[in-house]
Amino acid sequence: MKKNEWTPWLKSEWEQPYFKQLAAFVHEAYETKRVYPPKAQVFSAFENCDYPDIKVVIIGQDPYHQYGQAHGMCFSVNPGVKIPPSLQNIYKEIHDELGCYIPNNGYLMPWAKQGVFLLNAVLTVEDSKPRSHAQKGWEIFTDHAIQKINEKEEPVVFLLWGRDARNKASMINRNKHLVLEAAHPSPLSAYNGFFGCGHFAKANAFLKEPVDWQILNL
Repeated sequence: MKKNEWTPWLKSEWEQPYFKQLAAFVHEAYETKRVYPPKAQVFSAFENCDYPDIKVVIIGQDPYHQYGQAHGMCFSVNPGVKIPPSLQNIYKEIHDELGCYIPNNGYLMPWAKQGVFLLNAVLTVEDSKPRSHAQKGWEIFTDHAIQKINEKEEPVVFLLWGRDARNKASMINRNKHLVLEAAHPSPLSAYNGFFGCGHFAKANAFLKEPVDWQILNL
């Protein structure tokens, strides 16, 4: 992966015993099964949103598990891929809060480039098997990443949607950072508190430099 200020931290983490065990499991999975995202994109969130630039953290569950969707950033899909239901609901909430139009694509790279860190709790998944790589060590890795972000001097907004993400809240210093919690945006739970949460407007009100949440049509 391309070097940035995440690189020394990543290299030290990769040397940890738990990660070496995880890496062996992931390597074998890529060799023997269909796994997403493509191997070169597993750490895309870190490559495309450098540590000093992080303003907002969004935590997902694990990558999309159908061919061609996942590219290493939570909720985002490649250009040309149908927008998944959870992301459709995210767009609907942004529209209702901020008046943004619903774009024709689910490629969230413009958010990453503005400092929105799109981190899944688990970074790999087997085809058509959600959570298939859970409890293999990825959660330790992403917990450590969140703890590293918590150390930032500049206040960060953490958007925690759903049980898996909200379980990470205890690691975050609420005296410095803004933690916003809600139901997951999936169709199964969006009406239980995600719709109407106001998180995108609240994040922008908190930040010195607000995020332009409008994804442009491609």
